[in-house]
Amino acid sequence: CGRTQEAMRLQLRRRERYCMARRRKGSTDSRYYYKWLEKALSDLQSARILLTWGGDAMAVAFHCQQAIEKALKGYLLFRAGRHFDGHNLTFLCRQAAMCDDRFIHYLDESAALNNYYIETRYPTDLPFEITETQVYNILTMAEDMFNMIRQELYQTEDEPHEITS
Repeated sequence: CGRTQEAMRLQLRRRERYCMARRRKGSTDSRYYYKWLEKALSDLQSARILLTWGGDAMAVAFHCQQAIEKALKGYLLFRAGRHFDGHNLTFLCRQAAMCDDRFIHYLDESAALNNYYIETRYPTDLPFEITETQVYNILTMAEDMFNMIRQELYQTEDEPHEITS
């Protein structure tokens, strides 16, 4: 019986080491809302650079989608005190609207931006194109929402901090 328990403990230790080795450092999502905004800003800057220098319209749209997803997650982390999983911008925008009515204005745009999460990165059999006007509208909407979120989060005198719940 003693050997069996010792063998089980050894097996558990091996499994723990294996799981820990597979888990990359920092693999959990950040609890610092401002880090989400930094990543969102980086995506918006990438979209702006691509658009300015004639980059792929699909890549611009994808970066805008990513920027809004990250900005909304940062906002929700700050206001709701918890991280929301997933990539559905309409869901995230609805959650944000429960904290602030101004997000109701962005519900339609967030629904449209959802199309750019998958379709812009993978080939499809159905035609999927974005016009130049659409790209500018997507970027403008993303920048507007980002600026509103940034203003909301940084209007206080508090230093950026980790959200603990």
